[in-house]
Amino acid sequence: MAIEVKLPKLGQSMTEASLISFKVNVGDEVKKTDPIFEIETDKVALDVESPAEGFVKFIIAEPGQTLSVGQPILILGDKDEKIPTKLIASLKSKLTPPPPTQKDNDLSLDDTIIAPQAADTNEPIPQIKLGATIPMGRLQKLTAQRMVQSKRQIPAFYMTVNADVTDIVNLRTELNETNKTSDTKQTKISYNVFIIKALAIGLKKFPMMTGQILEDKMVLADKINIGLAVFTDNGLVVPVIKDVANKNITQIAHDTNTLIEKARKNKLQLTDLEAACITVSNLGAFGIESFIPIIIPGQCSILGVGKIADVCTPDNGDMKIRKSVSLTLSVDHKIVNGAYAAQFLDFSRKVLENTPDLV
Repeated sequence: MAIEVKLPKLGQSMTEASLISFKVNVGDEVKKTDPIFEIETDKVALDVESPAEGFVKFIIAEPGQTLSVGQPILILGDKDEKIPTKLIASLKSKLTPPPPTQKDNDLSLDDTIIAPQAADTNEPIPQIKLGATIPMGRLQKLTAQRMVQSKRQIPAFYMTVNADVTDIVNLRTELNETNKTSDTKQTKISYNVFIIKALAIGLKKFPMMTGQILEDKMVLADKINIGLAVFTDNGLVVPVIKDVANKNITQIAHDTNTLIEKARKNKLQLTDLEAACITVSNLGAFGIESFIPIIIPGQCSILGVGKIADVCTPDNGDMKIRKSVSLTLSVDHKIVNGAYAAQFLDFSRKVLENTPDLV
């Protein structure tokens, strides 16, 4: 019996996707859960698995087409099954034709960018020379649109504090050294884990920081989910650690490491990228002292984290060397005012500085 394989809804926010390529050809036999085609949403590229076993009888859509959830892509059937041509023609007529292929020298200025990678292929470009013209992929274009949307529609304000993380540095070293000597495999703990936990405690005390405006109402998150910006060979992605307030440091570290590994292997699902209340973007590893991050539409705020640096601190007439990190919060002024956000940031800083609150 013929089975019409449609574009599935893989996440709450997914309404459409671009068809990148097929993993199968007409006549191929497929098993249930075999990858059969690749799609690209505004957040990630994904392999879609076959919903059933059978033989590929006909491919309806074409690479390059943007499809709505539920639109047909291919037909599976028995090996010797005949598919009516009228059915195929009817299904194909409902699809938007793919955009024409452009040659490099036919690209307009609006479709070019000098960038470290081409998102269309999801592969890093080995060499880039000055003066090169590189076509923008769909992900790059959508990311650009969302950032412009953020700047135009979110009246953001910014505030910075410095947190004393000396105790966090010592605690992290102690925990990871203990893990090394353990007989069982333990999860490596990063500095981001402590920051994420501190923010979760802060969001629980200041829940307006999880809010979003829908029509004439303010809707607060029912769970505290926190995004973490991760740089991969395929670009920047923001996987989301779910229900952080109800997890301990080890659990958060496990979830974070799992998501980072999935991101770097291009294995993230749409559910891994949804429902964040706030995002953490840490550029400290690149030597950045502080920076102002751009709020992701759909979130109230984003925290920019700089490098951990040694600072001299007065102590009873003496000077001590302490570890300090700059935390810059970008906030949507439509949702909260400056005083409320300042209280949230100050409280989160104090939690971060007080290690017993975190463990």
